[in-house]
Amino acid sequence: MTYKHIIVEIEDEIATLTLNRPGKLNALNPLILREMATAIKLLNEDDRVKVLIMTGAGRGFCSGADLSGDTSITDRKQPGVSRAESISPFAGLGWGIQQMSRFTKPIIAAVNGPAVGAGLSYALAADIRIASAKASFSAIFIKRGLVPDAGISFYLPRLVGVSKAMELMWTGEIIDAREAERIGMVNRVVPHDELMKSAREFALQLASGPSLAIDMVKQMAWTSLKTDSVITQMGIEDYMQRVAGDSEDVKEGVAAFLEKRPPRFKGK
Repeated sequence: MTYKHIIVEIEDEIATLTLNRPGKLNALNPLILREMATAIKLLNEDDRVKVLIMTGAGRGFCSGADLSGDTSITDRKQPGVSRAESISPFAGLGWGIQQMSRFTKPIIAAVNGPAVGAGLSYALAADIRIASAKASFSAIFIKRGLVPDAGISFYLPRLVGVSKAMELMWTGEIIDAREAERIGMVNRVVPHDELMKSAREFALQLASGPSLAIDMVKQMAWTSLKTDSVITQMGIEDYMQRVAGDSEDVKEGVAAFLEKRPPRFKGK
């Protein structure tokens, strides 16, 4: 499929989605939002893909909503919006976040520069964040008299704790990559020139693993945030362990252990 504002590449079972409006620091307009949502949905349905990397072209990850356009990105009457989409939460800006929340495979955000406003939302909606030493982060909404949107108030407290999340959302403070790592917003910080290499190495590690089990670990982890007791969560674990136990990958893992060789998982 051809896109105007994003680039999608698939290699070695890894998809890379690059926001491609570098002159605007990859700011979000209606078209890029629709393209992102469409691409993420299609990649989730593509069995060739085991891991998704999201990054930005140029010197920014995503600077948030593009306020210079003629059409508001949340205008429910903008061209191409279906009736179903028009009644969905935060039409436009939330489309990609919805598809990310439904994505069953690991998502790695390779944050190459500023992730600001709704751009921060898209970084936080990933499962793992690897940041360039040049990256920066801000829930900047309060400085415009606005409140955080596109899922920030859901993801940020879960990553950094409620008090720190409120501080960041109340002040709109811009923090650098090292501070983001210290508070748990990102998993690791790497030299700028090594960002995509590091993200791809981690993605390859996941893609070569037992992807059925890896996908279920993701589901278990997110489900645990909504589960009311350890007993309920252990029921989920038991069900998924039974699914994993019937897989070809478990047979291969046991055989590899007994034969003292590296396993060759197929994700089945």
